[in-house]
Amino acid sequence: MPDLPLAQLASLAVLRWKYASLGEATPADVNRRVARALAGAEAPGQRARWATRFERALQAGFIPAGRILAHAGLSPARPLINCYVQPLNPARGEDHRGQTTLADALDQTARTLALGGGVGLDFSSLARREVLPALHAFEQVAQTHTNRSRPGALMGVLHADHPDLEAFIGAKAGGGLMHFNLSVGLSDAFMQRVQAQEPEASARWRHLVHAAWHHGEPGVLFLDTMNRDDSLAWRETLRATNPCGEQPLPPHGSCCLGSIDLSRLVQQPFSPGARFDFDGLAALGSAAVRMLDNVIDLTAWPLAAQRQEALQTRRIGLGFTGLGDALIMLGLRYDRAEGRAQAAHIARVLRDSAVRASVDLARERGPFPCFDATRHLTAPGFASRLPAGLRQAIAQHGLRNSHLLSVAPAGSISLAMADHVASGIEPVWAWQMRRPVHRRDGRTVELDFDHHAWRLYRALQPTGPLPPAFITVHQMTPLKQLKMVEAVIPFIDAAVSKTVHLGVQSTAAHVDRLLRHAWQHGLKGLTVYRPNAVIAPLLPAPCPAERHPAATIRARPRGGLPQEPNCTPP
Repeated sequence: MPDLPLAQLASLAVLRWKYASLGEATPADVNRRVARALAGAEAPGQRARWATRFERALQAGFIPAGRILAHAGLSPARPLINCYVQPLNPARGEDHRGQTTLADALDQTARTLALGGGVGLDFSSLARREVLPALHAFEQVAQTHTNRSRPGALMGVLHADHPDLEAFIGAKAGGGLMHFNLSVGLSDAFMQRVQAQEPEASARWRHLVHAAWHHGEPGVLFLDTMNRDDSLAWRETLRATNPCGEQPLPPHGSCCLGSIDLSRLVQQPFSPGARFDFDGLAALGSAAVRMLDNVIDLTAWPLAAQRQEALQTRRIGLGFTGLGDALIMLGLRYDRAEGRAQAAHIARVLRDSAVRASVDLARERGPFPCFDATRHLTAPGFASRLPAGLRQAIAQHGLRNSHLLSVAPAGSISLAMADHVASGIEPVWAWQMRRPVHRRDGRTVELDFDHHAWRLYRALQPTGPLPPAFITVHQMTPLKQLKMVEAVIPFIDAAVSKTVHLGVQSTAAHVDRLLRHAWQHGLKGLTVYRPNAVIAPLLPAPCPAERHPAATIRARPRGGLPQEPNCTPP
């Protein structure tokens, strides 16, 4: 490969504004601080050794979530956790453990948002006509208590049988509630009524489908699927997720996340001998589990209840980013069976390495406090489907972490730490694009980004057509996008954050079929997006054509990052 800078200028700008501390200018600088900080949870005599190993893993492609990158190693201790689920007052007959009144939930959400954490909430326990006022109350909290470089992020969930469903579905039709993502919680019983064309369920379903088609919200959560797959179903009920949907969580549950940049593991890219380094993936998975487990002990918690829940289960969420780039570099199309098979193999290897690492940590540090081998391995939970050798190891030694795997959107970290790879499980949006970026001072600027795989290929072949593997989301059908999640989800114990992108000509009937397909094939949730006037300005704009490669394949100039005048949109 040609000798390219590890990060383009726009990526370094995002790094500076979102994650770098004083004196840090490159991903390597941030990685060094983070490695030393996370080694602080190790035995005193072992910290230097682990700091070296952690830094090596970070340099090789493990990217902790944004709060870890931004806050690890700073004094005083700050939250290293991205997101939480905040309980509301319970419905009659439920377990009241950890539940709070609406007023308390507003206060606790404010305290969490003020420290940079996103919050998911289930509004289903509220009475008729209470949901919409509550949504606006939490929206006001998010507007007031938000980190300047991280706008307050909320997820609102409402069960499909709630009397306020119609108002909830239409709550963002005009573009309001900008701090919220909304999702409807769907039970198997409700979906079966829809399938049977029961009038009331069908009417609610049609309203949901039309709203998702019209302006991309609400998304859906398949609650029974989530809870069937939960290896802790005996002690918790999952009713909500974090704001992006990749972590179904119990009351006061939290997201301790990290992603592995898969593009870093492709050897001899764009060549007939291109191959994926599965041994390298397994090694990174093992190191990442230990690092994320350390985060739980090092983070500052906004609420004592969040800390207590995390220490009981030690839930983490290791995933990947850059899948779209890795497949291109391997010569595989995202929308073909070969690409899906490769993604499934990657997810399987990551699962097995993460489980082995958690078993090893349980032998060294002890299993998570509420671990119960018999219950954890009982069908139909995720752990019951692990290979026999892993199940036997869990039964003998326990697990350090109740949950291990989650595929997050990984948007900002993919820009700042991975030279703009396709984030999470998503395919590539465009080879070059202009996108808005939030600065630490609260301003939003627009920067031009070149896509990582395209940038590498154009350094090798400055002109000529792109190979067949270079395919963007606009060139693949929605069903082919959905099938990639189907390929990966059997190996993920939490969930996968995925937005299916629809063509301009897509109809509500297409959305109807996609959502039914997702439920029938074991997905835990889904969001769709069709270009529309309500949220189109929020998405990055692809450049109409490739710029001349000389404008993008460049050495970093003296002085490094663009100065303020050059970072202002025209």
